[in-house]
Amino acid sequence: MEAGIPEGELPLSTISLPAFMQMSLWEMVLGGSLLANVVLAILLVASLLSWTIILGKYGQFNGAQRANAAFLRAFRKAPSLDSVAVAVEQFRAAPVAAVFDFGYHEVMRQVQKTGRVGNKMALERSLQLGLSEELARLERSMSWLATTATTAPFIGLFGTVLGIIDAFQGLGTAGSASLRAVAPGISEALIATAAGLFAAIPAAVAYNQFGHRIKELTARMDDFVLEFQNMTERVYEE
Repeated sequence: MEAGIPEGELPLSTISLPAFMQMSLWEMVLGGSLLANVVLAILLVASLLSWTIILGKYGQFNGAQRANAAFLRAFRKAPSLDSVAVAVEQFRAAPVAAVFDFGYHEVMRQVQKTGRVGNKMALERSLQLGLSEELARLERSMSWLATTATTAPFIGLFGTVLGIIDAFQGLGTAGSASLRAVAPGISEALIATAAGLFAAIPAAVAYNQFGHRIKELTARMDDFVLEFQNMTERVYEE
């Protein structure tokens, strides 16, 4: 008898764990049903696409904020719209630069036709069109993040239900309520639940964070519309 081990008890080293408890996570996935693996594959694809969008949007918004700041500094120091138009190509990542393009082209049309900016409503509409176009560009692919955040938990829940069904089938086959009979199906169910949350949580967090940044960029474009109109009135006053 080994020292420290009560009589009648076996050392831990001699205890044989059930086969399912010795399986790795990958082995559990491969051992699952075809439908359960399809559910996991869908969640994996959704997660990969979400992370691709998250990383791309993160870079896009960071670049847009930096370019906005640089463009606004140049715009506020410029003596005229023409001097800004010459350098606007340097700030293509800035949403406000695209809004400037719409407004500048409308100003040039009016100046070439009448020598002044007489139709301020047309200018305002052009600026709003530029703002709407940039907003649509910023919001591109955001719907996928929202879809993943809302549907992935339910897809995972579907996989969970499949795992529980398999567990009950194993229970019926074994003819007794043993852990060995139900554990594989329960494990499969928990894997599907975890996969659904793994896909949904980053998408939900990113969607909320990016939505806040889009609001900030939209507010910046709204402010720029006013600045553009003010400069137009100073340079091309009636």
